[in-house]
Amino acid sequence: MTDRNLSQWLTYMGSIHVSAIDMGLERVLPVAERLGVLKADLKKKPTIFTVAGTNGKGSTTATIAAICQSAGLKTALYQSPHLVSFTERVRIDGIEASDEALILAFEAVESARLAEGLSLSFFEMTTLAAFWLFKQADCDVWVLEIGLGGRLDVVNIIDPDVAVITNIGIDHVDWLGDDIEKIGAEKAGVIREGIPVILGDENLPSSVTQIAKRLNAKVYQLGVDYDYLAKGDGWIWSSASLTAQLPLPKLSLQNAVNAVAATQASNLGISLDAIKHGLSVVQLAGRFDQRVIQDRQWIFDVAHNEDGIKFLLKQLTTAWQRHLVKHPDAKLYFLFSMLGDKDVSAVLKHIHLAIVDGALPSASWHTAAISHERAMDIDTLTGIMQACVPDIDMVVYENLDKATFGVIDASHPQDLIVAFGSFHTIGESLVALLGRPY
Repeated sequence: MTDRNLSQWLTYMGSIHVSAIDMGLERVLPVAERLGVLKADLKKKPTIFTVAGTNGKGSTTATIAAICQSAGLKTALYQSPHLVSFTERVRIDGIEASDEALILAFEAVESARLAEGLSLSFFEMTTLAAFWLFKQADCDVWVLEIGLGGRLDVVNIIDPDVAVITNIGIDHVDWLGDDIEKIGAEKAGVIREGIPVILGDENLPSSVTQIAKRLNAKVYQLGVDYDYLAKGDGWIWSSASLTAQLPLPKLSLQNAVNAVAATQASNLGISLDAIKHGLSVVQLAGRFDQRVIQDRQWIFDVAHNEDGIKFLLKQLTTAWQRHLVKHPDAKLYFLFSMLGDKDVSAVLKHIHLAIVDGALPSASWHTAAISHERAMDIDTLTGIMQACVPDIDMVVYENLDKATFGVIDASHPQDLIVAFGSFHTIGESLVALLGRPY
């Protein structure tokens, strides 16, 4: 159709619609039908897991996929956003889609879009392309992460066999509002009549349980129908059908627990050995992601809202104490930036409380605006930082590339650098450190 490379396709698809985010399924459904990616049109009927929620979707989907793949099932995984390369979003059996495969998929979606005479957003185009690739590959399992909300997200055109709702918090207020019950109802839009639904938090809004009840869903509630207990180097899973000692994953334990619940609620007959192997091998970049790069010790975490920062701090305070045992003279550095539609004050108040309580030391903050249309401008961001963290030690840079190397220059090998605040913060810092593929 064209001789565009992957980067040119991504730029093109980002330019053909009036807005980057356009909630609703009316435009996308005709194109999906023409592509034959709806579940009713698939010759091979895969088992489909759809995961919605405010936090933990990436870890949960990654763990479900790792368990299914460990069971010998050809497993498709769709996640968003990516950190460094767009190809991270689309995987089959753990392998990222190639540039060539994605280009073929984009050409198929563009042809179908033009035939229907419709305009689609970047996320709609790329999601349909992922589904087209999964269809071409005849995957046994599709594991799908909802991008935004649930009910009106393009991923929700695919009817799941198992739905997971990880948790509900206040996020994406420009699209979902700031009413927790309304947000819960939007997330619960992934539930279908009579299917198993994993409710992965004990404090979900009542709107979620009401919708599940109205649809006669088979509800599996954390703390009621299944539970867990961390024990030494492992943890104990317990439900009516199974009690087992399992290995600790590198990701959030609660998210892993919910992933196990999802696979157990499916009709796949996943073995205990497959669960153990999946938990032992699953990993996900940007989720308390510990690395040594350029002789510096880093933690990268995409936490970007209040619930996410609480979870990050829970891990970080423990990791900091362990770090001090090995490096008693270490200092803490933050590489930080956020998007303009996030509640920066809510995030920073938890950091400040951790410092006041003595769980963390006063850190040196290094910041710049994210290179994205939704970025918070640097004057607004630094103003909030100064208001929320009194006497903040802050260095401001022209961009995150310079901030990344600035924090390296300011620190020493024994110090700990924590990069957080957004997928884009982590992505831009990793690109600066490791190089940009496109």
